[in-house]
Amino acid sequence: MSYEPLIKFIKDLYKTKDFIPLHAPVLTGNEREYVNKTIDTNFVSSIGEFVIDFEKSIEEYTGSSRAVATVNGTTALHAALTVAGVKQDDLVITQALSFVATANSILHSGAKPIFIDVSKKSMGLCPKAVSEYLEEFALLQDDGTYHRETKQRIKAILPMHTFGHPVELDELVTISKNWNLVLIEDAAESLGSFYKGRHTGTIGQFGTLSFNGNKLITTGGGGAVLCDSKDSGERLKHITTTAKIPHPYEFFHDELGFNFRMPNINAALGCAQIEKINTFLKQKRKIAHAYKDFFSETEFQFIEEPEYAKSNYWLNSVMCPDEESRVNLLEETNTMGVMTRPIWTLLNKLPMFSNSLQGGLSVSEKFERHIINLPSSPIDI
Repeated sequence: MSYEPLIKFIKDLYKTKDFIPLHAPVLTGNEREYVNKTIDTNFVSSIGEFVIDFEKSIEEYTGSSRAVATVNGTTALHAALTVAGVKQDDLVITQALSFVATANSILHSGAKPIFIDVSKKSMGLCPKAVSEYLEEFALLQDDGTYHRETKQRIKAILPMHTFGHPVELDELVTISKNWNLVLIEDAAESLGSFYKGRHTGTIGQFGTLSFNGNKLITTGGGGAVLCDSKDSGERLKHITTTAKIPHPYEFFHDELGFNFRMPNINAALGCAQIEKINTFLKQKRKIAHAYKDFFSETEFQFIEEPEYAKSNYWLNSVMCPDEESRVNLLEETNTMGVMTRPIWTLLNKLPMFSNSLQGGLSVSEKFERHIINLPSSPIDI
């Protein structure tokens, strides 16, 4: 089968014969003006008005009680796990089908992941699979939930909203309450995605965002933690800014903290970018609908948002009918200057996680063999 029609469709969509990346930033607003202001005032590092303004803008857009900007999405996850009370040798339930940062942050926190399957509805953590695993392997006691075999405490559930499609959060909230677990949403890919009218990352006790260069909006490199209360937000802000007690000139740090602060120059980019977020979302939704129409008469299944959600369509995805077509599509498109990418290698297959606890992963394994991502940069069409 030739993929020339798809390649032509994408090049016509993006109105270029040049190389087409998977997801490029669009810097056509006030980015230069705001960044120059940080340079002109010498406030380019971790102190400045743009950090405060960016955090407020995130709070207003997402509806979060408190947003704390960080240097990237991985540090946001690490900080959220820490404030959530995840300790050395604890266990955290997450999905094997995710970018490596999700599980890396668990190890950085001293804990270990339990890899559970994803849902066919969302490509994110499957509530049914989580519930079945807990029923078989977990024991709920007065002081927490423990693994029956390893005796380790299971402290948290960490779902990731894959490619911007929200997971089934009502069910995961119920599970977390029934088993006395903290729910932390990895919303790195889902800024602008809503679950039953609520922004992703605001339904668990914590949610985390990423503003890497390939995300919906970018700060060059950056992240944020969304907190469900102002108190937890202030605590998170404290430990991510070296746990320093405010004072005009003395240096006193009252606990072990992190230097996870977002620099002002990065926040300036973010302030300009978030001004255009609704435009980007409208553009991306039109692109997703164009892909859906293109694939409607083919053997390839375009991945649509779940019926309960409004997704940002961060990365458009398609399910290939078999592994051979997946390989051929990847090779032909990339050879012709159209970037496509396979889904991630399952995390349980990576050397640092090869001995991790896990449930059955049949859905994750199918997605790994069949899913590819298509160019998804926002553009007027």
